[in-house]
Amino acid sequence: MVSMPPPPLLILSALVFAVGTVVVLTKQNVLFVLIGVELMLSAACFDFVLFSSYDPKQEGQVFVLFFISMIVCETAVALAIILKVYQYHQSIDTEQLQQLREK
Repeated sequence: MVSMPPPPLLILSALVFAVGTVVVLTKQNVLFVLIGVELMLSAACFDFVLFSSYDPKQEGQVFVLFFISMIVCETAVALAIILKVYQYHQSIDTEQLQQLREK
């Protein structure tokens, strides 16, 4: 079923998750933060598929289908919120949005 052994694939998934975490923690633009969150969720889905390849029932892959649909809905709502914030404030910089919360 799996052409590669799990450790390299787990390392790849951990690297994708780490890149997503770095993007979330370092970027000021809300769109890049959203991309970082998507990278982290994709790494989690990759792990589910990897581990479910050893399960005869393939339940992890079914869970990933529901998980991906949830990710798509979350992204659509987040993009709608980002567009509304940009309409009102002409910026999606997290630093400026943080100042709005403090006022």
